[in-house]
Amino acid sequence: MNRNQTEGHPKSVTTDNTNSLSTRVFEELEEGILSGQIPSGESLIELKLSSEMGVSRTPVREAIRMLEQKGLVQIIPNKGAVVLGISEKDLKDIYTIRMYIEGLASRWAAEHISEEQAQELTEIVDLQEFYNIKQANGKINDLDSRFHEKIYEISGSRTLQHTLSDLHHMIQRYRKLSFSAKGRAEKAIQEHREILDAICRHDGEQAERLTIQHIANARENLLHLIKEQ
Repeated sequence: MNRNQTEGHPKSVTTDNTNSLSTRVFEELEEGILSGQIPSGESLIELKLSSEMGVSRTPVREAIRMLEQKGLVQIIPNKGAVVLGISEKDLKDIYTIRMYIEGLASRWAAEHISEEQAQELTEIVDLQEFYNIKQANGKINDLDSRFHEKIYEISGSRTLQHTLSDLHHMIQRYRKLSFSAKGRAEKAIQEHREILDAICRHDGEQAERLTIQHIANARENLLHLIKEQ
């Protein structure tokens, strides 16, 4: 092994470690922002974060840049990084985008669904109804995510699946809030059942229409809750 190779190897390991730390710090901060634990308007101070997380300032600085790229923070000269979080306009935009992309996912799912997949999707809705009787909102919320993710999977489009999974992750906190509204869980499950029936009948047009309406209803319910807070 020559001298350049010997010197290059440790540098590569250091770079990989820094990248790994940056990703870990980014994911932790992102989760804090999206869950509401780090509120909008709060400043992210590199020195404080590096101390709390037990890392150097380099991965913290890189993580903050990654958050800026996702629009979750704004870097202000002489002030540093300030958390933007998810605004009401962001929510409206995300739900409107979801309406049409998820509608397309349901249409494609109706075209591709197999008997086995139909059974799996049916079991999810059956479980939602079971947990609704027990008023277990946490379980219902988890199953809501599974229902939509299963439709993405059945649609057969990895691009669509990745896009929608990312959008769901961005609004995880608000989707949980939506189910806290009186009667929303029952209504959402009923809407799921109707979407399920259309997909299993291979009626792509109806499945798309029902899904668009389902997401629109969720959006209006959520915005109403936010205004009441």
